Amino acid sequence: MTSQDHIAGPSAQPPGPDRTRLPLTVDTTARPIRPVETPEGAPNVLVVLIDDMGFGASTPYGGPCDMPTAERLADEGLRYSRFHVTSLCSPTRQALLTGRNHHSVGMGVTSEMSTPEPGYHGFRPASAATVAQILGGNGYSTAAFGKWHQTPPVEVSPSGPFTRWPTGEGFDHFYGFMGAEMNHWYPQLFQGTTPVEPDRLPEDGYHLSEDLVDHAIDWVTTQQAITPDRPFFAYVAFGATHAPFHVAAEWRDKYAGRFDAGWDAQREQILARQQALGIVPEDAVLAPWADGLPRWEELDDTEKAVAARFMELYAGFAEHTDVQVGRLVDTLDEMGVLDDTLVFYLLGDNGASGEGGPLGTLREHLVGHGLFEDAADMAPQLDQLGDPTTYPIYPAGWALAMNTPYPWTKQIASHLGGVRDGMIVRWGNEIADRGAIRHQYHHVIDVLPTILDAAGLPQPDTVAGVEQQPIEGTSMRYTFDDGAAPDRRRTQYFEMIGNRGIYHEGWAAVARHGIPWQMVDVSDRPFEDDVWELYDLDNDWSQAHDLADQYPERLAELQAVFDWEGEKHKVFPLDARVTERENPDVAGRLDLHQGRTTLVFGPRVGRLNEEAAPNVKNRSFLITADIEVGERSGGVVVAQGGRFGGWSLYLVDGVPAYAYNFVGRDLTVVRGTTALEPGQHQLGLRFAYDGGPPGSGATAGIEVDGVLVAATRIEHTTAYYFSFDETFNVGVDRGTPVVDDYPPVHNRFEGRIATVRFDLEEEGVSSPEQDRVRAHLTHQ
Repeated sequence: MTSQDHIAGPSAQPPGPDRTRLPLTVDTTARPIRPVETPEGAPNVLVVLIDDMGFGASTPYGGPCDMPTAERLADEGLRYSRFHVTSLCSPTRQALLTGRNHHSVGMGVTSEMSTPEPGYHGFRPASAATVAQILGGNGYSTAAFGKWHQTPPVEVSPSGPFTRWPTGEGFDHFYGFMGAEMNHWYPQLFQGTTPVEPDRLPEDGYHLSEDLVDHAIDWVTTQQAITPDRPFFAYVAFGATHAPFHVAAEWRDKYAGRFDAGWDAQREQILARQQALGIVPEDAVLAPWADGLPRWEELDDTEKAVAARFMELYAGFAEHTDVQVGRLVDTLDEMGVLDDTLVFYLLGDNGASGEGGPLGTLREHLVGHGLFEDAADMAPQLDQLGDPTTYPIYPAGWALAMNTPYPWTKQIASHLGGVRDGMIVRWGNEIADRGAIRHQYHHVIDVLPTILDAAGLPQPDTVAGVEQQPIEGTSMRYTFDDGAAPDRRRTQYFEMIGNRGIYHEGWAAVARHGIPWQMVDVSDRPFEDDVWELYDLDNDWSQAHDLADQYPERLAELQAVFDWEGEKHKVFPLDARVTERENPDVAGRLDLHQGRTTLVFGPRVGRLNEEAAPNVKNRSFLITADIEVGERSGGVVVAQGGRFGGWSLYLVDGVPAYAYNFVGRDLTVVRGTTALEPGQHQLGLRFAYDGGPPGSGATAGIEVDGVLVAATRIEHTTAYYFSFDETFNVGVDRGTPVVDDYPPVHNRFEGRIATVRFDLEEEGVSSPEQDRVRAHLTHQ
């Protein structure tokens, strides 16, 4: 090789451009790079969603729950009398944000009940972009606050993926919770995808609804201060008024005595007010009472006192929520942007909930597991109703009253009590007919196209390079200016857990399959045996008169329309299971730990939901924690759930203990006899399941360094789920405490945790090698 072979001087470079033609001086008149701009006049958008509120609950719709903000917005905008949703939480939210029917985007049921079927898998396809993605791509700032309940539970973990979290679905900012419900006193929240917890406790005046609005106000004021030329889209979805009914006593006590006359009388009063307001026609009558629920006069005095108190609590909870909405609306008004904001106030994501059973409950998860409480047991706790020691939901009779004048409740997609809710729209001077009522027939999928219509944006053909499936909603903007305009939605199907219905050109054919307060071991009655009913909704506003026998041919025609719509939107096959489907193995959906019998966690693993945590239900297992303790160490080693269902392995003054909390009703605690000596130890919990049907008994034994030191019998175990709102954590029990041996929140383990290991036996099978645990118990 010669020296010239490796010389790389300037002559070796490729020819460059002619320097005499290059711009060497900055052009100070050049236009700066700017973000995408929205069409001129595009409004801000605020969507507020209340959870589990019935059509007849709020004062703007003739109800007994004072809602001054809803009244104000109705007086300054429009009320819709025939606005429809789906009959459960997740499906309505997915339909709202995508503008497609719930089965069309795979959300045929709640995310915790999903199955592998196309209409029920729970994974929003990229071909159905959210309104946040569309608006964000067109220059809007976007934020979501509160309840989400759309991400597949298997993806709600520190491992993600996060593409179906709010910040992956078009929202720049998120502050709220991911699941079906949340404890309003001790919530477990997320900022974006990062777990966060409030810095205040209930005794400091904390409440979740207030916190959500505080964050919404902070976000919108900051956004407008920095980018006032960019419109915003804010989605505020409250956990209220879904169970648990949590609110300070002064809100509950404001309604003392108002419901003593009972739910039958309340239905009549609500209907009269609705007729006076023009929300329903003067000839409307109350729908028939639901079979299986007691009339008010059938209750004894104790049952009446308890039931009335439940309704006082609910009304206070509802008013408190609306007052928080008022704080946000007042802020927009003070900023001078309210009249430039298109506001949708949805008073319910489904009908009022009948999931409290005939008498209500202080512990919501009882009814979910097929159990009920006696009023005599609840009566001594009425002064505590709504405080952190309770997790209440009212009797189903109040749900029927809050759905006045319609039949049935949440879950029941076939009947209007499950799917018709109040909805208010306000848009400054763009709505001239202020305070008016609109009777056009609309559905929650119509909100997205209405927003795009108002913003001057077309429905996109592609989003992020993905071709979009058709938006199935219809813009409601035509109703803003013309109360007499003919309906543009002529057909709409409904289906939820086997309850189904079809609306077509003024008529409705419906078939109810289930009962809302019966969620376990549901009937295996064939769907072909369901009784179809027929209603002329143009002349029978409240589904009070079944005409199936008079018009069998029309009924058959509508059934055929349902079949067509069901096939088109992936409704089939039908599935009536409720609580059972919350077990991934039973439902057949993806299980994060499927096939794994050993899981090892480090000392800071936490905030795992039910499907990300080790599944210790209906099986034998061994927990082994390698720990180091000091003098009289205390605190939680590992726990799942909380006061209303869960378990905990912990130390008190160095003494090991294990608590098993069965749906907040039965608490079983086994304790060691001596404190652990300072130093390293292996703390074990051996759980010997009896085998047999879900929820069978078990024996639990505590081991210290391989030696069994204590054991106890657990007569009933949790069959389906510990909690919708509480989580699995190593080294601390977040949220409410499983047991009162340690305080809420401030219960972190005082020693050192190396690892916590779970060894799981086959589900539903008793482990013979754990007989010594039972033997220890029998010889005590």
